[in-house]
Amino acid sequence: MEKADFKEIGAYRAPKGRFEIVDVPELRYLMIDGHGDPNTGADFAAATEALYPLAYKLKFASKRDLGLDYVVMPLEGLWWADDPAAFTTARDKSRWDWTLLIMTPDWIDSAMLAEAVEQVAAANAPRRLPEVRLESLAEGRCVQTLHVGSYDDEAGPLARLHDEFLPAHGLAMTGRHHEIYLSDARKVPPEKRRTILRQPVTPA
Repeated sequence: MEKADFKEIGAYRAPKGRFEIVDVPELRYLMIDGHGDPNTGADFAAATEALYPLAYKLKFASKRDLGLDYVVMPLEGLWWADDPAAFTTARDKSRWDWTLLIMTPDWIDSAMLAEAVEQVAAANAPRRLPEVRLESLAEGRCVQTLHVGSYDDEAGPLARLHDEFLPAHGLAMTGRHHEIYLSDARKVPPEKRRTILRQPVTPA
């Protein structure tokens, strides 16, 4: 059985050290919302503990019941705050709102999710399991780059994006800052982590 790897689509590739304008198709995700510092807040850890078991249950169900196998996609996050400077200067993570995501194939439906939730709950139910939803996201025109290094070092490229690249190309931010974590933070040291930084845009 051939295993699909959706990281091969253009939206999951980005150049290091420069910004690229891309058109991101509408995609479907497992999603869960939260607020606060991802490093210290209990809700962030609880959110990941709810997402991953569901993602793998759905993969196994797809292979078993539909004959369609695929690679579980990396963790992603939508991030926003009332003041964008919370990301680029102050880096006050206590003020951040977020939605964590894991992309799923479009053949995964709400009935499959409901069954997966029941199976995970029967084994060892994560605290935030009932909050996970299946939802589509259409970002459209975006600017993205590959950041290699610590998450705390993202302020520099984000400032260049906001203050230099977007004005120079007649673009304005729309939608939420999006990060795709290509590296597993549990296994990869901060200086080697690979993260796609994405920002939906519109003509200014």
